[in-house]
Amino acid sequence: ILVILGMGLFISNFTDTQQQAMFIAWFFMVIFILMSGLFTPIESMPKWAQLLTEFNPIKYFVEIIRMVMLKGSGFTNIFPLAIKTLVYAIIMNGLAVWSYKKTS
Repeated sequence: ILVILGMGLFISNFTDTQQQAMFIAWFFMVIFILMSGLFTPIESMPKWAQLLTEFNPIKYFVEIIRMVMLKGSGFTNIFPLAIKTLVYAIIMNGLAVWSYKKTS
């Protein structure tokens, strides 16, 4: 949730209207969901797409959910993925705060 909120704040800093922000967010969310490995395995994607999925926060969420629900993994198993997600959230929220410009 923190990653997506950071992305939303970052996008809203560069748009003038809510409609623009929604279209941009929709564009990125569709790509993130399609490339997350939810519908098609990441291993069947071309190498360049597999590299791009490393920057996809939804990929880590899908992997964590699969590990917990299907394999019964504990916190020690999902810890590396949770750390990657936390780093992504810190970066996105940091960029959102850094790019914020107060208007009068």
